[in-house]
Amino acid sequence: MKARAVARFVGMSARKVRLVVDQIRGKRVNDAYALLQFSPKSAAEPVGKTLRSAVANAQVKSQEQGAGLDVDDLVVREAYVNEGPTHRRFRAAAQGRPAPRRKRTSHITVVVDRKDA
Repeated sequence: MKARAVARFVGMSARKVRLVVDQIRGKRVNDAYALLQFSPKSAAEPVGKTLRSAVANAQVKSQEQGAGLDVDDLVVREAYVNEGPTHRRFRAAAQGRPAPRRKRTSHITVVVDRKDA
């Protein structure tokens, strides 16, 4: 039984978040939690929240079907990051000129599934 969670408009570039997401893809959920907890990357926080949401969605889904679910049996099947919209801002530069600033966002998707599936 697959369950997914999506975090949209995360205020971080997709390139930075992909470094963290690549580490948890294919791992067991408990191992992924441990990796994210001790990761020095700031992207670990939104990825961890998305992973917890996916696990919670899996638990709710299993309760609706009347089956029990053990978190130890879950694996991160899919984890990917897409680019979100870029906010374009301008900052003052030399001689009163505007210097563009691009504030990038990203969409994080995590899909968890049972280990044996």
